[in-house]
Amino acid sequence: MSYSPTFSWSGRNDGDGPEHARWFTTISPLPFNPLNEQSATSGPSLPTTSVTIVGFASDEGVRRNHGRVGAHEGPAKALTALGSLAVHHSIPTFDGGIISVDGEDLEGGHQALTQAVSSVTGAGSTCIVVGGGHETAYGTHMGLVRSVGEARIGIINFDAHFDLRTADRPTSGTPFKQIAEAVDDFRYTVVGISRPNNTRVLFDEAERLGVTVVTDDELRRQSVEDIIAMAARDVDILHVSIDLDVLPAAVAPGVSAPAAVGVPLNTIRDGLAACIHTNKVKLIDIVELNPTYDVDDRTAKVAARLVSDATSLIEETTQA
Repeated sequence: MSYSPTFSWSGRNDGDGPEHARWFTTISPLPFNPLNEQSATSGPSLPTTSVTIVGFASDEGVRRNHGRVGAHEGPAKALTALGSLAVHHSIPTFDGGIISVDGEDLEGGHQALTQAVSSVTGAGSTCIVVGGGHETAYGTHMGLVRSVGEARIGIINFDAHFDLRTADRPTSGTPFKQIAEAVDDFRYTVVGISRPNNTRVLFDEAERLGVTVVTDDELRRQSVEDIIAMAARDVDILHVSIDLDVLPAAVAPGVSAPAAVGVPLNTIRDGLAACIHTNKVKLIDIVELNPTYDVDDRTAKVAARLVSDATSLIEETTQA
């Protein structure tokens, strides 16, 4: 595992005034090292209405899951696309750096990511983690668990796949099964499941674990806002995970497993908005960006737009 405390932000510069603000001119370095264990308990606090972005450069989980590798470069591509986006929010944003999985040490990467998320959410900021394969979600979730004590956490995952596989070691297909085994109260809703891309054993496992399942076909007939309202009803905190392979391949070609059908981008954006409007979201993952297979940086730009959307929605919700 290695850690770069800041990203090399850049972008188009049209002028120095606030009316020209873009992400690369407004995001600030995190004022503490999130990998320091003391940061979660004695480090400086962050504004409650703020966003901290952490990158998790990993495709070891995808490799173990026999997928198309390349997601290791996802965070850098997404943040490069984010840098030039115009800023219309006024809340503070912080750069929490990029954690990189070196070689096969996914477990070490998970430990570092858990510590980083615990430090950021423990300091009061909403953490947005950009991956990386979906193995990201196990490390992020355990960091949230560490920082919130006895609070009831719900997971809402926008994904074509359950990621409930059973394996000898963690992969991009196991994160939510790992979480189910690690916590006492597993509350998991997955939205966008592609029935042809998940075997019966995975549907059976989801039923055994009490997972709420909404397929891509069912989503055409149900309100995503109603689905989110039900998932958030009996929890205190939400962990939202967005696997970019839930989107149609024409929108998000740069993923490990592109979708033949997928869920429209605006439906995912509406779902993200519904999650944030509950005022319970403390952690968001945006994962599976694989620049090797991207076309004209389409998928990177979608990831960047989702980060930007989430930040504006957090400000909007807290000011309502």
